[in-house]
Amino acid sequence: MKSKEKTFFIHDSSYVDDNVLIGNGSKIWHFSHIQSGSVIGEKCSIGQNVNIGNNVLIGNRVKIQNNVSVYEGVILEDFVFCGPSMVFTNVKLPRSEFPQRGSDFYNKTLVKKSASIGANATIVCGVTIGEYAMIGSGAVVTKDVPPYSLVIGNPGRVVAKVDKKGNRLP
Repeated sequence: MKSKEKTFFIHDSSYVDDNVLIGNGSKIWHFSHIQSGSVIGEKCSIGQNVNIGNNVLIGNRVKIQNNVSVYEGVILEDFVFCGPSMVFTNVKLPRSEFPQRGSDFYNKTLVKKSASIGANATIVCGVTIGEYAMIGSGAVVTKDVPPYSLVIGNPGRVVAKVDKKGNRLP
């Protein structure tokens, strides 16, 4: 792990691999694992039991709640919120018999600035979630989400537009 000086917090029960960059003011809480090649921006909060996969890019002031895995191929821009136990995927057709390991196999997922993902939502790989979008708790996102959209349901569908604070627009 690298930083100009240690101005971040890592709980003793967490593990941070070599070759990880952690920004100033970030906090990594209990039982989390940050894997090699990952970059975590400034003033992020990484909750309990979070796994950050290899080579994941996380912007500034991102909040990742408890029990979330952010797999290789996922990029979280600044101010993204990931609710408790939400799920990212990175392979569309996983088969144990035919492993697909390594970045060549992973579908890229981009969560743009200030998007929020509710508790227990699932983000199927290969999508882009637009700026300030809100993904409702338990939603299953299978396609791109436009900016400032509220998505709910399974499969997820846009039901409203929202402002920067997440309030529904008429």
